[in-house]
Amino acid sequence: MRHAKKGRKFGRERGQRKAFIKGLAQNLVQHEKIVTTEARAKELRGFVERLITHGKKQNVTGLRHLMRYLPKATAYKLYHDIAPRYADRKGGYTRVIKIAKPRVHDASKMARIEFV
Repeated sequence: MRHAKKGRKFGRERGQRKAFIKGLAQNLVQHEKIVTTEARAKELRGFVERLITHGKKQNVTGLRHLMRYLPKATAYKLYHDIAPRYADRKGGYTRVIKIAKPRVHDASKMARIEFV
């Protein structure tokens, strides 16, 4: 039984999975919207929203926390450009939009994740 087991594994081991999510988060912050599979977008949403919440605090600790998970340039963009947009928002910084057309070669459900 799968009681109290949260999160998707994506067919990867723990370290690979963490690096995979960090890479997706970096691309989302750099481009502000990406197209990926529905499962990846849903898993990425929680990770990125926690990072934005840390960035909203606008203190050194928040910036250092972002730099643990993102490269320096991406962390600075999130801290200085993206997080201040949501200063008065309690949560829900991202939006996952399902795309009707599945991926061609394996028919995976696709989605676009973007900042609100």
